[in-house]
Amino acid sequence: MNFLEKYGLKIILVLFLTSSYSIIAETKKLLILGDSISAGYGIKESENWVRLLETSLKRDSFDIEIINSSISGDTTIGGLSRIKNDLDQYTPDLVLIELGGNDALRGYPIKQIKSNLNKIIDECLKARSTPIIMQIRIPPNYGKNYVQAFESIYPEIAEENNLKLLSFLLQEVALRKQLMQLDGIHPNANAQPIIANQIRQELLDVLK
Repeated sequence: MNFLEKYGLKIILVLFLTSSYSIIAETKKLLILGDSISAGYGIKESENWVRLLETSLKRDSFDIEIINSSISGDTTIGGLSRIKNDLDQYTPDLVLIELGGNDALRGYPIKQIKSNLNKIIDECLKARSTPIIMQIRIPPNYGKNYVQAFESIYPEIAEENNLKLLSFLLQEVALRKQLMQLDGIHPNANAQPIIANQIRQELLDVLK
């Protein structure tokens, strides 16, 4: 019996197991910590931009699992109250924070909103998860000073913590009535692929 006949099968098996382990080890977990826009309010779960994003990334050979920890109506204090449990349970590599809109719509103090977001980021960093912050925008009828103060929170946080800042996820659909639900706040099913593509393009640098 020659060398290949004697050891070939073992070598192939070792190579296969090593390769399989490498693939598993490279799988990234992305946690979405968001509100109704990410939770998919008013649409099917399969139509939600989060699911479309995961499918698109996997199609392009990104080995990724997206955990959608988004709750309709959630605020920054709500996100803060559950982030540690999410980090412990899912051990994500990345955390995309899409919160603050409901705080602003209720007129919560700007300093408190920013403080809550920073505390969420601190929890992510403690868990060795990379936080990503998403810009949130609100209608102008809340007053120029409040709107400007609120919307400036996000680039400030990104700069102060050296984080990736993603564009507002409704920037391409919010002003197009045919892409919004009747409430004028939540995107409909037709808007979801547009949102997914926008987020995908901005996440590519982080995922690579």
